[in-house]
Amino acid sequence: MVSEADLPDGDVTVAVSHSTVNYKDGLAITGKAPVVRSYPMIPGIDLVGTVIDSGHSGFSPGDQVILNGWGLGETRWGGYAQKARVKGEWLVRLPAAFSPEQAMAIGTAGYTAMLCVLRLEDSGVTPGSGPVLVTGASGGVGGVAVAILARLGHEIIALTGRPDESNYLKGLGASEIMSRAEYLGAPKPLARERWAGVVDTVGATVLANALAACRYGATVAACGLAGGMALSTSVAPFILRNVTLAGVDSVYAPQALRRRAWDRLAQDLDPAALQSMTEVIGLGDVVAAAGRIVEGKVRGRLVVRVDG
Repeated sequence: MVSEADLPDGDVTVAVSHSTVNYKDGLAITGKAPVVRSYPMIPGIDLVGTVIDSGHSGFSPGDQVILNGWGLGETRWGGYAQKARVKGEWLVRLPAAFSPEQAMAIGTAGYTAMLCVLRLEDSGVTPGSGPVLVTGASGGVGGVAVAILARLGHEIIALTGRPDESNYLKGLGASEIMSRAEYLGAPKPLARERWAGVVDTVGATVLANALAACRYGATVAACGLAGGMALSTSVAPFILRNVTLAGVDSVYAPQALRRRAWDRLAQDLDPAALQSMTEVIGLGDVVAAAGRIVEGKVRGRLVVRVDG
């Protein structure tokens, strides 16, 4: 049992209501990768809750707040506890458009998906530019990206290793389902031009094949490594087609970008689509869920109800 006196240093104490199970949480809990940097550790890389004590000028008791990243669940105790003590500078106010449960249905995955969308937009990718590929589309980041981009009017091709999820992905707005197997072979320096933009959650060979098939001037927003960290490609897409490979980090993104992402999520994410991809579990179900998400057996988002 951990008492409040054991909580780490910080200027804001939050009563946590919900957290999530993300791929990174799954790796930490199952030990499949060295995600946790110090022990003891409370996992959970994001949380939502109510401020109960604050020494930070920006927050007062009663404020509802969200926390994503900043080492939560890795170097800092995370969201799988009823209370968390954190730095106020890490917090974002809960948008009025979302309930706490909805905020964690979005969570780090959905917030990361929005950062990818913003990266594509800032690079000039519009609905008229051409089709956008979303890899790992059945996962949390991929599903939210499909839903947002489709609502914005983009033509979305969803790449997945789970063909049984085709109806689900089309329900989110994908116009075409593509088998991951098509992008597991050795990539050519260049392939037929297809993609005006890519949201990639997989990395490795899938990312290399997606790069080779980009149109002139395309942007690839890369945010994940479910398929591995290595990237074997050539310079051809970059110097012959002017392709941009844009990294997307959600852990240490600055506050202004975080607020921009959450404001756009409130505007551009269909609540019905969010509900269709969300499963709510209790704290006692987290260990089993961690195994499922690492094995690729989770569709969409897993919300953890912490306070009951």
